[in-house]
Amino acid sequence: MFLVAVTGGIACGKTKVCEVFQKYYDVPVVNADAISREIVEPGKPAWKKIKDSFGDEVFNEDQTLNREKLGQIIFDDVEKRRILNRITHPVIHFEIYRQIFKYFIRGKNFVVLELPLLFEVNSNLINYIYKIICVVTEEDIQISRLIDRNSLSLTEAKKRIKAQMSLDEKAKMSHYVIENSGSQQDMEDQALSIIKILMESNHHWKLRGILLASAFSIIAGVAWLLNKKYKFLT
Repeated sequence: MFLVAVTGGIACGKTKVCEVFQKYYDVPVVNADAISREIVEPGKPAWKKIKDSFGDEVFNEDQTLNREKLGQIIFDDVEKRRILNRITHPVIHFEIYRQIFKYFIRGKNFVVLELPLLFEVNSNLINYIYKIICVVTEEDIQISRLIDRNSLSLTEAKKRIKAQMSLDEKAKMSHYVIENSGSQQDMEDQALSIIKILMESNHHWKLRGILLASAFSIIAGVAWLLNKKYKFLT
């Protein structure tokens, strides 16, 4: 099994691209944003740490996290953004690895990871990714989508975009780029052409062969040590 990352800027359509993988080929998708919402549900460890670090002002009356309020704080203060990242990122990464392992056991050829901050976050995960797809869009469209989706002002939208690595930089570091400024059909056509290439890859067999060879070497080594100690094969 190999890993494919879908990244890109905020409000560029990463989730829409991942939905194409699921819709047409039933490829499993691990969504980092969805995980980030799950780990801050009331009572969970990350929720408690956020409450300790940021206070009651970032919580609604029902004690759910007010993501918009928290967003305003962290996009205005780099240090507070680092604090939040230190709280959430280790938990998010653990859950990503857990889900990857689940799909590996199920024998999936590859898994798509929707990782908005793939390049911004210092994580070893990037070392295990086979191909990276970057979803980009024209800046005015990106700003318009963000304002409509999150009910932000123009200033707030630009601030959130500026807080991330530029789309040009992300595109240069990726294997494939999907330009999502046009129609839904245009985006799907680009995604499907990439999926076709990935589906034809035999990289997952190479990885399984490496893993099986490694497992065999470990088992053989353990057997040799046990035989040396207990003389099973004499």
